[in-house]
Amino acid sequence: MNNFIYENKTKVYFGQGCVKEFLTCLVKDCDTVMMAYGQGSVKRNGIYDEVLNILMKAGKNIVEFPGIMPNPTYGKVMEGVRLAREGQVQMILGIGGGSVMDCAKAVALAAGCRGDAWENYWARKGIIDFDPIPTGMIPTTAGTGSECNGAAVITHEKRKIKTGYDYPKCSPRFALMDPVYTFSVPKEQMVAGAFDSLSHIMETYFSEPDEQNVSDELAEALMRNIIRNMRMAVENPRDYTARSNLLWDSTLSENRLIKLGKKCDFACHLMEHQLGAYTDCGHGQGMAVLHPSYYRHIYRDRLSKFARFAVNVWGISPEGKSQEELARAGIDALEAFIRDMGLPTTLRQLGIKDQKQLKSIADSCRFSPGGYRKILPGEILEIFKECF
Repeated sequence: MNNFIYENKTKVYFGQGCVKEFLTCLVKDCDTVMMAYGQGSVKRNGIYDEVLNILMKAGKNIVEFPGIMPNPTYGKVMEGVRLAREGQVQMILGIGGGSVMDCAKAVALAAGCRGDAWENYWARKGIIDFDPIPTGMIPTTAGTGSECNGAAVITHEKRKIKTGYDYPKCSPRFALMDPVYTFSVPKEQMVAGAFDSLSHIMETYFSEPDEQNVSDELAEALMRNIIRNMRMAVENPRDYTARSNLLWDSTLSENRLIKLGKKCDFACHLMEHQLGAYTDCGHGQGMAVLHPSYYRHIYRDRLSKFARFAVNVWGISPEGKSQEELARAGIDALEAFIRDMGLPTTLRQLGIKDQKQLKSIADSCRFSPGGYRKILPGEILEIFKECF
């Protein structure tokens, strides 16, 4: 194992009924709470009313910050900053999926920033010398793991840049995780979110060091669990066991635990971020499109690891197969799983119709230093064309 420092201050309350049981005591020291949420689903499924009633009974002043969109923009963040400052908000409660939670953390950070928040904390990795507004998260989807880290991925709509850094000071104070809250998510969104969790783990797994280490063995167990429970949840979307496993898988994929001692290759995420910045395509779906093609470009750079992936994650027998045959079989199994789950396999299915814009998107992609080798814009363009 390489050297590391581990920190995660988020306290997790997990299980059915946890919001009703614990939210009141968690906000007892705050007079004014911001409710940050998306574009209406929490109102339709009753979660908004449940949380609102708890806060009102506790005598809280409530500032509402609605309408947070998928791929939240910097403009939306600054709207939230204005509301937080005007309302003298003491806690931000993010109620929704990854986009809502990311936006809530971004508002908490930017509201305390004395300069240009984008330049200081998104254009580059900055130093936070103040305490952001405390946040608490109530996830309604499983996928991003945003409830237990300090990352806030935001799109600067004018510059067409989608990026974010994990700041420990921005980690939520608590996360209330009720798997029942994820039941109302449409099957397509549920599958895309779960694949995003799988993607986070694969991108950590396929990076150095590759000698025996705890992180890789944990990653293999988590990948097998996600694959199994995605299949169960597709068959029965109200399977509590499957949905609760996927929700906790999501947290473990991004709470920094499996990243310990690993370099982490997020090339696919960086590619998808720029696809999203230019086209606003769905994140988990974009990852599903890109991963098989990307892995076919790099698998020869670490044949032994891709062969291990085939055997330990997909259960492919190594008998009579070379490492290259095993590696390719593992990627084929991943691609077949994506198709079986009903996820898109081409950029056209994501609504990207103009192949001409792919070069501009490829040229805008940042380099991921944790990969097995450097992927340059020319090769990224090849991957995009293969996926088109």
